[in-house]
Amino acid sequence: MAFSIIPIIFLIFSVLVPSFIASSLAVLDPEFVVQEVHRKVNASRRKLGFLSCNTGNPIDDCWRCDPNWEEHRQKLADCAIGFGKYAIGGRDGDVYVVTNSRDDDPVNPRPGTLRYAVIQDEPLWIIFARDMVIQLKEELIMNSFKTIDGRGARVHIAGGPCITVQYVTNIIIHGINIHDCTQGGNAMVRDSPHHYGWRTISDGDGVSIFGSSHVWVDHCSLSNCTDGLIDAIEGSTAITISNNFMTRHDKVMLLGHNDSYVQDKNMQVTIAFNHFGEGLVQRIPRCRHGYFHVVNNDYTRWKMYAIGGSAAPTINSQGNRFLAPNNIFSKEVTKHEYADESEWKNWNWRSEGDLMLNGAYFTPSGAGASSSYAKASSLSARPSSLVSSITSGAGALVCRKCSIY
Repeated sequence: MAFSIIPIIFLIFSVLVPSFIASSLAVLDPEFVVQEVHRKVNASRRKLGFLSCNTGNPIDDCWRCDPNWEEHRQKLADCAIGFGKYAIGGRDGDVYVVTNSRDDDPVNPRPGTLRYAVIQDEPLWIIFARDMVIQLKEELIMNSFKTIDGRGARVHIAGGPCITVQYVTNIIIHGINIHDCTQGGNAMVRDSPHHYGWRTISDGDGVSIFGSSHVWVDHCSLSNCTDGLIDAIEGSTAITISNNFMTRHDKVMLLGHNDSYVQDKNMQVTIAFNHFGEGLVQRIPRCRHGYFHVVNNDYTRWKMYAIGGSAAPTINSQGNRFLAPNNIFSKEVTKHEYADESEWKNWNWRSEGDLMLNGAYFTPSGAGASSSYAKASSLSARPSSLVSSITSGAGALVCRKCSIY
């Protein structure tokens, strides 16, 4: 039977080739973003039908099934989900290999160093020639359209200031061990080939996202930093934080600058498939103003609370597993902060399909209608019974010779 394959080829091409133009657009209205995210996620599901390794984790199923992933590294950019779906990083640029772990001069970095790579103007997909421990002298200030891809090497950024994503767009940070980050500042630091400037004292975050959009932090292991492990403030939005393993830290994630900074009302963040392990205290995350989708994460014995917020954020918790600590005074997942009940009872916080263990409980508030959470919905949650398998590979993976261990 004769038939034309042209429409089929066109359909496959339209699904598999994301639009660079869409990725570089300014952030639009949150409702438009939600519609676009759902469209892209549905298209991704059709694609994953051919590639799935049946792990249940749609990000990993997208690239880990390819035995030649090293030759197709930049395809990772097409695997993002959630509100950071459009973060393409350096997908459309050259691959840059870091060969030198030193960071001697933050103003005039040497070619071959990580700092030299991240400040360039053109898109770059940055990889590492070998295992490295990089102790930065000052914050690593990234330029737009960059990917830091640690697959194939054990890469640690530790023992100094860490990563700053400030007033840029399209950033992917994948497969890096980020820990023991300290404050930097009172120093000159270069942020592009054409500019360097004076930096005041930094907070000491693992990853600081400031006034930036289209950011994806995936498969990193983070612990023990001076301030937050990942903070997003000052109008940042279109962010996905996924597949990370976080341990040994107090204030884990701050999403929103402060209660009076109303520009964060359009912030949208997806927190998916992460393992929040032992030794975490609070702010997993702490949210202000915006829209936050917390989906299919594994929470293990926080010390104070897991999810908190103030200034009327919308928090959509779906399909997570919450294992409460043994302390009877810390069983509650949630903390409505800096408001009387008469105020916070109107904030839209819901738990849907979450698994509560060891006495964990979630205090909902606000409207119960699903329409109230449209701007805080970025993907379909899997059943909480699958969280263990979905998050089993959380953190920086050990990748050797095209295999994932």
